[in-house]
Amino acid sequence: MAYNESQNDAAAKDKAIDDWLPITASRNAKWWYSTFHNVTAMVGAGVLSLPYAMAQLGWGPGIAILVLSWVITLYTLWQMVEMHEMVPGKRFRQQLVVQVGTNIVYMVTGGKSLKKFHDVVCPNCKDIRLTFFIMIFASVQMVLAHLPNLNSISAMSLAAAVMSLSYSTIAWAATLNKGVQPDVDYSYKASTRTGAFFGFITALGDVAFAYAGHNVVLEIQATIPSSPEKPSKKPMWRGALLAYLVVAFCYFPVAWIGYWCYGNSVDDNILISLQKPSWLIAAANMFVVVHVIGSYQIYAIAVFDLLETALVKKLHFSPSFMLRFVTRTVYVGLTMFVGICIPFFGGLLSFFGGFAFAPTTYFLPCIMWLSIYKPKRFGLSWTANWVCIVFGVLLMILSPIGALRHIILTAKDYEFFS
Repeated sequence: MAYNESQNDAAAKDKAIDDWLPITASRNAKWWYSTFHNVTAMVGAGVLSLPYAMAQLGWGPGIAILVLSWVITLYTLWQMVEMHEMVPGKRFRQQLVVQVGTNIVYMVTGGKSLKKFHDVVCPNCKDIRLTFFIMIFASVQMVLAHLPNLNSISAMSLAAAVMSLSYSTIAWAATLNKGVQPDVDYSYKASTRTGAFFGFITALGDVAFAYAGHNVVLEIQATIPSSPEKPSKKPMWRGALLAYLVVAFCYFPVAWIGYWCYGNSVDDNILISLQKPSWLIAAANMFVVVHVIGSYQIYAIAVFDLLETALVKKLHFSPSFMLRFVTRTVYVGLTMFVGICIPFFGGLLSFFGGFAFAPTTYFLPCIMWLSIYKPKRFGLSWTANWVCIVFGVLLMILSPIGALRHIILTAKDYEFFS
């Protein structure tokens, strides 16, 4: 009797903790939550760098790598959704470095977009350092970070998804309106073979970063109701597939029209290349800010869940407002500090894209699939998975090398907090 009471008390305590944690607190999400959460997580800083990646890759390789990446990552996303509940009652997590890396990049993106908005709206104002704009962006995140769980930021995520569609459309439509520049050049951006090679492999990381939404897929699926009769994978896949169609609508026109109009002179953020009409460029940059605010929270809530789970279940802290306040505030502060120290948009995209995102996006789901389901050797499934693995491993190895070189070259004249 006493043993049963002890078991009941332990179960009640575990349930109370799960109800407090940000991912397991509420499992009543609808299938369309999967759509806008995935759009918010994926379409972000990456889409604006795709014309620059095309300038490093060239027409043929650029189109092939963008389309192939879309197909491969859609396939691995389906695998992750299918495997999410293969062990009843157990949730699988993605790499912590992926989610932290994304938050650092979004700190830089938010700060740079705020600065661009300021410079466009007030061209005659005194120049303000990027550091202060990153701090302004971080101050917003400091407040929003204390929303309790993933479902509580659904409205913000929906607004962010709408913003991503808006600024992506502005980016390619405004570029198309300007037309092909008179001196457009489609040769490689670098003047030497060595520079062209490093530019090529850096661009691979930019593309990998653009398809980084997988890294919160498991957390998103964990908020959808699930039972043996009605598993969460069906509504999750419906929403994710729609999200991927939105991704294609955002990515391909921005990448190809941007490169077609500007060639190798395009900036690593297409909105920087666009100067007029100023009101439209200002609006697009503010749309980016709103979207990145939501994107940061989507990735951060997964980190918060991991940290708070460890603190409560392993280190036996009591669930409390103060524990959550300190943990989340410190995390946002740390990502702000790192973003201020290394605000190199292009290099950060490529480094994190190759080193951290390529494994979880391109080939780890395939390795798990081969290990669990053991498809027939040289069959369609076996071959498709091995193609994804080889492509992803090459991307993981090569792109961080180019990214580190890019960061080192960019940092030559950089002074911390300058």
